[in-house]
Amino acid sequence: MNLSDFKALTFDVYGTLIDWESGMIEGLKPLTRRLQEVPSRDEILQAHARHESVQQHYTPAKPYRDLLPIVYRRLAEEWGASASWDECLEYGRSVKNWPAFADSVEALKYLKKHFKLVVLSNIDNDSFVHSNAKLQVDFDAIYTAEDVGSYKPAPRNFEYMLDKLKSIGVTREQVLHTAESMFHDHEPANKFGLASCHIYRRHAKKGFGATMIPEKMPVVDFRFNSMAELVTAHKKIFK
Repeated sequence: MNLSDFKALTFDVYGTLIDWESGMIEGLKPLTRRLQEVPSRDEILQAHARHESVQQHYTPAKPYRDLLPIVYRRLAEEWGASASWDECLEYGRSVKNWPAFADSVEALKYLKKHFKLVVLSNIDNDSFVHSNAKLQVDFDAIYTAEDVGSYKPAPRNFEYMLDKLKSIGVTREQVLHTAESMFHDHEPANKFGLASCHIYRRHAKKGFGATMIPEKMPVVDFRFNSMAELVTAHKKIFK
């Protein structure tokens, strides 16, 4: 299997192209700085992952910008802190501030010359507009949780993507699903028989950060520690 075998890269965005963990930590500071004992960075992210995953299960049609305020409130309750609803809502709007990883823009500009670039994200459409501006690329297709009415790792999201990809001339065999999250992306990609590329942003850290632990560790076809490494590997094919 070779990177040049594929026609489309389907991306998870948050954790892969956008540094959502840094964005979360910054957005939660109005809450965490009021705590007498502040959890570690990874403890904050793991707690966020738990509440986010549960909320996505129970309210799959709720847009992400409306789901995050509930996660914020659940975190405040867990940590024994008070939080006004206005403060919770402000966290729901914080996605617009989440930064792109330093290598994302240049990598996407290069990859756009060789692949169709497709988004499959647990985001809402309004929030993604801000992230897309940071990534500075015109994606060939954008499929959000708001479009589908459910959140990854639900099979419905991948079914939707594969059905819609046909309209832009891409078959399942031509897709390389490119993501950081084992839980949201690589585990379901395995179930759908998709080739997968792990962008291992957390390679220097322990645990799974802002994502849940998968039931079974997925198999991936490619693994790179960054988008820059993916680009370097692709360039080597043509040397």
